[in-house]
Amino acid sequence: MPFITTLDGTEIFYKDWGSGQPIVFSHGWPLNADVWDAQAQLVAENGFRAVFHDRRGHGRSAQTWGGNDMDTYADDLSELIEALDLRDVILVGHSTGGGEVARYIGRHGTGRVAKTLLLSAIPPLMLQTPDNPEGTPVKVFDQIRDGVANDRSQFYEDLSAQFFGANRPGSTVTQGTRDAFWLWSMTVGIKASYDCVKAFSETDLTEDLKRFDIPTLIAQGDDDQIVPIVAASEKSSKIVKGATLKVYPGAPHGLSMVAAYKDQFNADLLEFARG
Repeated sequence: MPFITTLDGTEIFYKDWGSGQPIVFSHGWPLNADVWDAQAQLVAENGFRAVFHDRRGHGRSAQTWGGNDMDTYADDLSELIEALDLRDVILVGHSTGGGEVARYIGRHGTGRVAKTLLLSAIPPLMLQTPDNPEGTPVKVFDQIRDGVANDRSQFYEDLSAQFFGANRPGSTVTQGTRDAFWLWSMTVGIKASYDCVKAFSETDLTEDLKRFDIPTLIAQGDDDQIVPIVAASEKSSKIVKGATLKVYPGAPHGLSMVAAYKDQFNADLLEFARG
């Protein structure tokens, strides 16, 4: 299996499919690169090169004790891009992966980047603060940490309902999709999973978004129960110069895996990549 080794000695697993202009996908918490398989296959079949990795501590990458923070995630992404000498890159980040992409641009600029797509992404800031009243109270993140620490298997199983909107009337989310979420989540080391909660909830990415100087599509469902759209995409689209905001009515956080929304997102992804 392909790996790169970062400057701090961490092995990062990645997949590399197809050829052409590279599209680099960053996954959300608490998952791994497999969540992007359908989109990676799609773009690879349509003349692009899909590159997507397991974040450190997740999936097949090394389960490090430290480095579970947004700066390190962004630096790992940078090392992957440089190791493969990728240029004219289209960066796609979902949820925490969107934060990773934003911090990458904040720390490393857009010299290798052509476009960015942020899907159901955490920027600019998830945590509720006096300056960010639309955010989520810290007690919610404390409950997530408790779930990870005490019975993560059951916690992930329960979380899949909100993630895919399975708790909404008329939901068509399959049990197989929810099972896949649980399986991928269980490949994440408990230390990385626990620490990442702080990373995705408390990292303020406002200044990183201000450094975006490339075409950017910001997309999210308006029934996202994980990352509230009013605190995320709606705000980010006003910070990133020239950004386009795409709202999927009724769509959940994990819309790219839900049959009712996946086809539309895939079409939008291809149109954005080709445009």
